[in-house]
This record gives sequence, structure tokens and C-alpha cells, in this order.
Amino acid sequence: MSSPDLTRRGLLAALGATLALAACGLTPAYGPSGAGALLHDRVSLRAPDDTDSFAFNRRLTERLGTGTAPAFDLDYRLRIARVAQAITSAEVATRYSLNGTADFVLTDRASGRVITQNQVSAFTSYGATGTTIATLAAERDAHERLMRMLADQLVTHMLAADLGAGAGRA
Repeated sequence: MSSPDLTRRGLLAALGATLALAACGLTPAYGPSGAGALLHDRVSLRAPDDTDSFAFNRRLTERLGTGTAPAFDLDYRLRIARVAQAITSAEVATRYSLNGTADFVLTDRASGRVITQNQVSAFTSYGATGTTIATLAAERDAHERLMRMLADQLVTHMLAADLGAGAGRA
């Protein structure tokens, strides 16, 4: 076999795979008619009421836009638990885990129809072996990372949701 023959075969295989995906009705999430385009700047978030929900909303806004023309309402509930992970013989915790969940409901504003609802969860951890200031900074950073992970998972669920015929379309 010659090198051009291998290249031609690879090109034909890639073309065949592309045609197969196109035939099954898949559209890119961020393509012109994908869920990303339908959700961008169209999701109204509930007002944050604490540091975690502020960080959560900030990440959602980075991913979904500011909601200048809202067609959907997103309501959520965050739950965070801090669990001691590493405890010394003197019963001092040196490492903590933050376990978080976000229950959410995405609703079509015009019809009131629930588009999707689910729960996402994630965890992160931080060390508590330095100074008090270092431990507080590590904890604050862990909260920020956790909110980012939860928001990213929530957006993934929203992108995979069936937005329905005409629901929220511009």
C-alpha cells in the first residue's frame, strides 16, 4: 500500500463517519440551531443570597450569558457539606472535603413547562495544615472550585435537554 492510498482511505472513513452522524440528527450544542444558541442570553437566574450562590451564578453567566432576553427561568438549590477527611491522633482535622449538590429546574417562561430538572453533585477538598489565613484562603478557593464544577455540570444537563418545538426559540 502506498501512502496516498492510506490518506484516501482515512478521508473516506472520516467522511463516512460525518455523514452517519449527520443522518442520525445530532446537532452541535453550540451550532446555529443547537441548545447552546437557544440558551445563550436567554436564561434568567435566581438572585444569589450567599457567597456560594454568587460564585455559582457567576459561572452560569460565563457559560450562558447575562439573560438579557429571558425565555427560560432557572431555579436551583445548593447544598454544601464540609467533612473532615484527615484527622491526627490529637483529633485535629488537617484536610477537609466539600461535598456539594445542586438541585435545579429549568422552566419555559412562556408556557410554564418544565424543560428539565435534575441534581448534579461534585466534591473538592482542601488542606488545613497552614496558618489560619492560609486555611481560610484554601477553603474559599475550594468553595469557588466546587461552584464552578456544579455550574458546569448543570449547563451540560441543560444543553442535553430537549428544549421542545418552539420552546424559547428566538
